[in-house]
Amino acid sequence: MTDALKRLSDAGVAIWLDDLSRKRITSGNLAELIDQQHVVGVTTNPSIFQKAISQGDGYDSQLEDLAARRLTVEEALRMITTADVRDAADIMRPVYDASEHQDGRVSIEVDPRLAHDTKATIAEAKQLAWLVDRPNTLIKIPATKAGLPAIADVTGRGISVNITLIFSLDRYREVMDAYLTGLEKAKAAGLDLAEIHSVASFFVSRVDTEIDKRLEKIGSDEAKALKGKAAVANARLAYQAYEEVFSSDRWLALEKAGANKQRPLWASTGVKDPAYPADLYVYELVAPNTVNTMPEATMDAVAEQDRIDGDQVHGTYEQARAELDAIEALGVSYDDVVQVLEDEGVEKFEAAWNELLDSTKAELERLAPSEA
Repeated sequence: MTDALKRLSDAGVAIWLDDLSRKRITSGNLAELIDQQHVVGVTTNPSIFQKAISQGDGYDSQLEDLAARRLTVEEALRMITTADVRDAADIMRPVYDASEHQDGRVSIEVDPRLAHDTKATIAEAKQLAWLVDRPNTLIKIPATKAGLPAIADVTGRGISVNITLIFSLDRYREVMDAYLTGLEKAKAAGLDLAEIHSVASFFVSRVDTEIDKRLEKIGSDEAKALKGKAAVANARLAYQAYEEVFSSDRWLALEKAGANKQRPLWASTGVKDPAYPADLYVYELVAPNTVNTMPEATMDAVAEQDRIDGDQVHGTYEQARAELDAIEALGVSYDDVVQVLEDEGVEKFEAAWNELLDSTKAELERLAPSEA
């Protein structure tokens, strides 16, 4: 069952689990995935924490203590989420050490309500890095316009960052530029560039979901033939952009000073359309020096399909561009699609965070000591 996952790892794809809960930590499940499924990292987001904390009783003891201390719901929630990330980072520490600090990483996201506030995002990123206090943490910052200067600032302070919610090729280039700017600031400040790491989370399946919906509405045979093509094409062109930026003179100067490349991370890799192979966004995006963060169900599908056989990205750029151009020619606006997806992504994470705040508040009130 794990041969395909080993081949995926051997092909240069770091397998990260897109899920975290206290039960995974305390039951030994996370350690088991590391040992048996080649998992070398963990990503979280507000939706994942909302699901984890709202299900089961794994958080009751901590919630009772937090209620007794009468913390605000925001403070309590940060204590809960950072505790999970800290514990997961400790479990991942041997992987971090063995990979020369590249993998063994656990990501935690800034409050999604701050996605359009640069200063608040910077402050939150600094606070999260301090709260978790583990060298193998990545602070997730959304790739909004306001997020770009925050990425540069936080990287310049020596904090390793996971940039999330990237949908467009232009925005991805801006993200890479922000990372390089941050490295240049860190270098000027005399920081050790070798200890700064970053991944850029380029979202995949949601692109097909939005574009397929528009192609279906057009309804022609040509439109239907292009369904399921856009997401992979978009990601492959992102990898082409990555290769260009990280072979530039600007990059080579930083690499000489000890800097690490910002790896492309394929996010949202669970298929949304059951008509597509469950391993579609893993198999089609195998390329060296990438990360694929996937739900456990997708990981299982990759193992079951057992068709991983090396690099699927190099040599596809011309075809990928032709497919996106064909979709655009039918009247599907790429620029509109990626903006809609970014806006929806921020809204979904904010909604999950607000729901999580509400449920946490209710638990704190239930467990609060009586005013005797």
